[in-house]
Amino acid sequence: MTQQSTALLNPRIPGHRHDEDGLIPLLTHPPAAESAVRAQRNALRILVVEGEPNAAMSLVQLLRRHGYQAESVATGAKALQAHHNCDLVLLDLELPDLDGLEICRSIRAICDTPIIVVTARDTELDRVLGLQAGSDDYLAKPYGFRELMARIEAVMRRARPQRPLPQVITRGLLRIDAGTREIRLGGRLIEVTRKEFDLLHLLASQPETVISRRQLMVQVWDDSWSRPGRTLDTHVSSLRNKLGSSSWIVTVRGVGFRLGHA
Repeated sequence: MTQQSTALLNPRIPGHRHDEDGLIPLLTHPPAAESAVRAQRNALRILVVEGEPNAAMSLVQLLRRHGYQAESVATGAKALQAHHNCDLVLLDLELPDLDGLEICRSIRAICDTPIIVVTARDTELDRVLGLQAGSDDYLAKPYGFRELMARIEAVMRRARPQRPLPQVITRGLLRIDAGTREIRLGGRLIEVTRKEFDLLHLLASQPETVISRRQLMVQVWDDSWSRPGRTLDTHVSSLRNKLGSSSWIVTVRGVGFRLGHA
């Protein structure tokens, strides 16, 4: 890894530490945030298998900042114990105890959890061996974080095909028709932009679910790398104004949004 890439991926993170097994706690929240933690279970869970502590720490931080749940283990043995509780594995091949290719084969032999190899081994033979061992993608170090996120989204699209959203959704006085792309509230037509419609339709299609800011950016804006921010908040605010109440879209702090009711 180049010095520039190391600086990007290896900053020391105040308030975090590695235990002797190399495991970074998945989430650390005070008791008051338990509801947000429960909601965040819907976020993609990523296991980072990386033997270099600084690189692991920094990558976990970046993934969390972009809406993923992430934890890290430093050994192959720990990876074989922890992969059952994740949705995707980012696997370095250079581990202190076991060869990463063996880890890949072992995981693939018992489950279909997506695996992206992220390693300094960058020859054509290395890539072929990684894919033959069962990885879904292969990314050589150094790499750009945006590229990694794009590859994560691509692998998960293949692993989790999205079900089509319902055409007509009725929630109390709210009626959303995807065929005519109309939103009506108590029979009154609500004029919205294309993105506002897509945003409300997605939230209404999963009324009991908190949808992460990250997922909203990917599904509504087809943006897999930007940090969710002002664009999403502006559209939520506009929708609340047009619907006449902020209670139609509920903010779950630190996680995302869910459909509410007036």
